[in-house]
Amino acid sequence: MEQMIPLFGPIPGGMEMMVILLIAVLLFGANKIPKLARSTGEAMGEFKKGRQEIEEELQEAQDEVTSTDTDTVSETDTNTDTSEA
Repeated sequence: MEQMIPLFGPIPGGMEMMVILLIAVLLFGANKIPKLARSTGEAMGEFKKGRQEIEEELQEAQDEVTSTDTDTVSETDTNTDTSEA
């Protein structure tokens, strides 16, 4: 069985998270952290929505190309059948 190697290194544990939280409080202040977290969450939501819209547009374009290819094949089959008669 293959062992999974994390992309960004090990996940921080309890003590590391406490140090990160302390640094964040010192840099931003206790009052600004909830606002920062809220704006980060909103930005992530907008990113997800934009990504989903792009994926839907790509899927629609792919469906159009597929249906156009199918129509072209059907027309070719029809033209071939009439020219043989």
